[in-house]
Amino acid sequence: MAHHDHPHHGDRHDNRHGHHHGHDTTHTGTDWAEVASLLEAEAELFTPLYERALAWLAKEVTAPGLVVDAGSGPGVISCLFAEVFEGARIVAADGSAPLLERAAERAARYGVGDRFGTLTGELPGVLDDLEYPADLLWASRSVHHLGDQRAALAAYAARLAPGGTLAVVEGGLPARYLPRDIGFGRPGLQARIDAVEADWFTRMRTELPDSVAHTEDWPALLTAAGLHHGRSRTFLLDLPAPAPDRARAHVVATLTRTRDRLAGELDADDRAALDRLLDPADEASVHHRPDVFYLAAHTVHTAVRPVQGPSGPAEGLPGPATPH
Repeated sequence: MAHHDHPHHGDRHDNRHGHHHGHDTTHTGTDWAEVASLLEAEAELFTPLYERALAWLAKEVTAPGLVVDAGSGPGVISCLFAEVFEGARIVAADGSAPLLERAAERAARYGVGDRFGTLTGELPGVLDDLEYPADLLWASRSVHHLGDQRAALAAYAARLAPGGTLAVVEGGLPARYLPRDIGFGRPGLQARIDAVEADWFTRMRTELPDSVAHTEDWPALLTAAGLHHGRSRTFLLDLPAPAPDRARAHVVATLTRTRDRLAGELDADDRAALDRLLDPADEASVHHRPDVFYLAAHTVHTAVRPVQGPSGPAEGLPGPATPH
């Protein structure tokens, strides 16, 4: 997925926008191995958050036959679904074939390759190729890469089995990893970066093909897609200082991409502070400072397709759900 910072989208945006959703898959020169490793590292960092979110989902979604991860990237979350729902078939859908190859390799390493499939193509249309309707369709911070978010949610809802659940991860809070006052420069650097990211995110949305502006009231959008029984819950990733090496490396990667992509939109003092934070020779850099932490909040919105007639979603099947 290409997971770039935006005040309400966490840091998944830094390296994911335009990659595994297929926006850039026709461009030459993409280093897919590097992209995949960045996405895997971030998703693995966020695994405790995802595990809590999936455990919450599992209380309502019991024994699904088919789980679809729409915008899966290299499949870290897809494989978590395979662990949580031991009887389900998992399909990872994405615009990037190289990332889906990584997903399939990961599934094989985790011993779930026999019930793991991939679907390559542009979302949401590629989901028309699903062999069966989904009992659970998960879209983690990927809907905002699609021009018409409302139409995308309607398309996702149409691929659900009666009684099936759509789970959308959007919103939440911007990540925090440094104190307000870092000891040099003007206090509040992260808040100013957030503001620049917000403008960047708006431009990104505006420039998407067939972009349509909708009020991003996710529960209302799910209701408009014909779903009901909406629920929302926010999950934290809380890694206090001193941050573990994995989190510190992610902060370095995030700030590096911020400097490369948006430094021109920050003032000279903030650019100088970024440079100092990213200088491994400086003891005050994020490579060394003891006050680096990682705190992020992601929100999961769910809703259910009404059961039409006596047949409900297939449950307890070892393979795909039975067509309805």
